[in-house]
Amino acid sequence: MIEDPFEQVAFLGFDVFGTVVDWRSSVTRLAEPFLRRHGVHVDPYRFADEWRALYQPAMERVRSGERPWVKLDVLNRENLETVLSRHGVDVGQIPETELIDLNLAWERLDPWPDSVEGLTRLKRRFAIGPISNGHMAGMMKLARFGGLPWDIIVGAEVAKSYKPQPETYLKSAAAVGLPPERIAMVAAHNEDLAAARALGFRTVFVRRPREHGPAQTSDLEPRSNWDVIAGSLLEVAEVLGCG
Repeated sequence: MIEDPFEQVAFLGFDVFGTVVDWRSSVTRLAEPFLRRHGVHVDPYRFADEWRALYQPAMERVRSGERPWVKLDVLNRENLETVLSRHGVDVGQIPETELIDLNLAWERLDPWPDSVEGLTRLKRRFAIGPISNGHMAGMMKLARFGGLPWDIIVGAEVAKSYKPQPETYLKSAAAVGLPPERIAMVAAHNEDLAAARALGFRTVFVRRPREHGPAQTSDLEPRSNWDVIAGSLLEVAEVLGCG
């Protein structure tokens, strides 16, 4: 009889941006009226991509110790002002309420079509929650917006570190009261899964080939023999016996 590698797993931790929600289309949709209103002549998809492109470099400054820990909404706001300035916008002339509202786009991201049903089915067997770089309030508001049925929110703010630093995974595991071998990381990003596996987590790779749009080149395929490889969260639920 083949042993079920998930028999002892009690918690599924999810990457959120890209794996559970479609950040690119959502940010584009929410940024377009702002850009039009202020005469910013840039394609909204390009704007979303440029904003997102600053995500990892901003976190790396925290990971490297170059700057103290700050929550992701702070980094997103700084990055927003950087992108606007690149396109000739005098950020000081934009009403603060509008900048705040646009930065909240990251809390109003649409789930992928399979996400809510897939999570609901997985929740029948496992406790579920994000192990995300997002801050806790943002994750809560995103869950309320998209109907994401989390049991708990852990991740970067709990650990005061950003993935793929080991502390983000290990302190999240401690927060849910489980050793790493009883947790599986679910992500559309090979780097995330590699970091989790190195600490003893089980791994689930979900293909999201349009996270970065039709010309995406990254994470199109698994780069290792992850425990589960699937094309959607519904398929993950099927593989893990969550009918």
